[in-house]
Amino acid sequence: MVTLNDIAARLGISKSTVSKGLSNASDVSEELRQKIIETAAEMGYSGRRTQKRLCILVENMGYKEPNQFGHDLILGFTQMAKPEGWTVDVVPLDKERQKDMTYSDFMAQGGYQGAFLLGFSLVDPWMEEFRTARIPTVLYDNYIKENPFMASVGCDSWGGMEEAVRHLYELGHRRIGVLFGPLDSYVLKERYDAFLSAMEKCGLEVNEELVGVGYFVAESTRKYLPKLIEKGATAILCSDDSRAVAAYTECVDRRVRIPRDVSIIGFDDLPITAYMNPALTTVRQDRLALGKCGYYALQCLLGGMDIHSIVLRAPLVVRGSTGPAAARPEKSAEEASHGSGT
Repeated sequence: MVTLNDIAARLGISKSTVSKGLSNASDVSEELRQKIIETAAEMGYSGRRTQKRLCILVENMGYKEPNQFGHDLILGFTQMAKPEGWTVDVVPLDKERQKDMTYSDFMAQGGYQGAFLLGFSLVDPWMEEFRTARIPTVLYDNYIKENPFMASVGCDSWGGMEEAVRHLYELGHRRIGVLFGPLDSYVLKERYDAFLSAMEKCGLEVNEELVGVGYFVAESTRKYLPKLIEKGATAILCSDDSRAVAAYTECVDRRVRIPRDVSIIGFDDLPITAYMNPALTTVRQDRLALGKCGYYALQCLLGGMDIHSIVLRAPLVVRGSTGPAAARPEKSAEEASHGSGT
């Protein structure tokens, strides 16, 4: 077990100063206090706790039910961690809580030696601190390239998107639209850039009229899907399965047939996608394996191994929601967007 004396020896200060820094004493400068907290976390100090402790921090991601994206990520991580004696706390997080305390303070107060972070965006308050924090941390679908204490796990979004666009191209689709979430997310920005690259490789032009980007899934899909169809999109690529499900709902409401009138592809392969009618073509993320990789990467960091990232393949799962492109006259497309097309 790491002791206060060990931390004091590492920093060249007294044991009492270390104790004061960890207890937020007023006679220790903020700079020194931060250095004490980071060194304690880096060395695996857990205060009076005798347990080995890790945490999974979750933001903007459902995880409590098996059909939610984060469920299997957490399951895979804990399946690896618990047999090796780790206690794992799953902590929901939001931006307000990040503003109330630093990442280093949060980890020190919980006695956590490392963390697996899910659902963080590029604009989160802690993202800047991650560039210099000396706490072993693994981020899902996010990258802090310059910090050797940070690693990442994720899927090959570029490969998945290229396979999806190529699949549509081979089916004869030339006007491919997209429904995407906000591009302040690292992974969604990467997927969008991958889409642009894949379109270029297929010799297809990206028409701005066929791009729909919005934060709220139902509202943005309701807003953009009719416009994409009106502008002649014969296929729609979604940044995630949740938007693909919302697109199904809009198509049913507007009597747009899938895939006869429009083909739809999702991303993630959530359990529900295999049971939709027709079953959804989607890019698969093996979430259980990603969770296990998150634990493996964190163990590497805790052991002093300078690991950067683990990237899994993201294969396209072809099902019934994609088919040959239909030549739809502008008038019928317009009618479909108003709910009268068949």
